[in-house]
Amino acid sequence: MKGINILFIEDNEGDILLTTEAFEESKIINNITTIRDGKEAIRFFETLIKKEEIPHLVLLDINLPKISGHEVLLYIKNHEKYKSIPVIMLTTSSSEKDILQSYKNHVNCFITKPIDVSDFMKAITKIEDFWINIVSIPAK
Repeated sequence: MKGINILFIEDNEGDILLTTEAFEESKIINNITTIRDGKEAIRFFETLIKKEEIPHLVLLDINLPKISGHEVLLYIKNHEKYKSIPVIMLTTSSSEKDILQSYKNHVNCFITKPIDVSDFMKAITKIEDFWINIVSIPAK
């Protein structure tokens, strides 16, 4: 799939910058919308009107202000209109509890963010390679 809409739900400015930079370096044109807290993320989905605004892929942090990433994941996966959107939990947590809860709530993939900047950039590149170049994502 060439050029997809990515919703990035993350509150850490450094991670936002690195992730956006990594996607911009690719040859694939992606439209990335960044939301910085869980409440705003749910509001984003509640106010979507046009089918073309629905993201193809969601990158979601667990530790968000106002509403947690776990709650945002539940909202997405329990909503008929959005449950087929692949959601990647991209977080600093490596807690077995967070991993288990994410998969119980139907996350498509759980990735613990690498601490090293170079490793972080490689992880984003691998996400892009797999989820954009290899996997078939459902049409909106």
